[in-house]
Amino acid sequence: MSMKLTQNDFDRLVVFMKKNYGINLEKKSVLIEGRLSNMIAQRGFKSFKDYLDFALSDKSGKETIQLVNKLTTNHTFFLREPEHFDFLKKTILPYIEKANADHSMNLWCAASSKGHEPYTILFTVLDHFGPSISKWRVNYIATDIDTEVLNFARAGVYPLAELKDIPQAWMTKYFSKVDDTKFKVKDNYRAMIQFKQFNLMDKIIAQRPYDFISCRNVMIYFDQKTKNDLVERFYDVTKEGGYLFTGHSESVSRETRYTYIQPAIYRRISDKNKTAAAAAHPAIGTIKR
Repeated sequence: MSMKLTQNDFDRLVVFMKKNYGINLEKKSVLIEGRLSNMIAQRGFKSFKDYLDFALSDKSGKETIQLVNKLTTNHTFFLREPEHFDFLKKTILPYIEKANADHSMNLWCAASSKGHEPYTILFTVLDHFGPSISKWRVNYIATDIDTEVLNFARAGVYPLAELKDIPQAWMTKYFSKVDDTKFKVKDNYRAMIQFKQFNLMDKIIAQRPYDFISCRNVMIYFDQKTKNDLVERFYDVTKEGGYLFTGHSESVSRETRYTYIQPAIYRRISDKNKTAAAAAHPAIGTIKR
């Protein structure tokens, strides 16, 4: 029999998750009860209160990360929202290639999950540059708050069923066979991504500004103010001319300093450069957000 979530326990969890992780659960009491009650009982706790007393006082943070993982969804797959990767290939990467005379690029996938998105970005980059990628200094980090999914991403092992829709050329070039049911991203390509744990509510410190940031399908868990604040912190570490991807279901404030390019694609452009940018992206300012 599943446990019932009291109003006090619900309020306590909502405040904790919002304060520490930016996650808004104010209308998610049914979801919380459904996802946690059986797990709490199986682990021997007598009530939600007993479990929250334990989880929220865990100094290591491991239990609270497990809690975050239970209450959010790590649903992802290779080439999700493919129009983003078409834009990356046709517009962003040619821009970086032309603009960065020092042959360096800085990339950040801010919601790594199990690695499908960061590897899709990487393979798109490698396809564009081909052998000339050896001339480039690529600083590429992929972050997530959940250490378990990061370990999965680092390992880069995927069941064949999750690879059925990717190009055959990617299978041949970027993966090696583990057995009849699993394939692994080759070591030299996995080594190109630094997978790190990071809470998006923490201060963002970048040694070099980013040419490209992807933060897709994680801000759906944030209220509008938290989302707006995060986008502006992304802006502060984006290079002039650099781009931000968001999820298609995630709205960005009209007050953002980013310039809207097309759905779920934004760019850091100073006022003096907006005329040239409008010529390159005719949709600027013409599509309603």
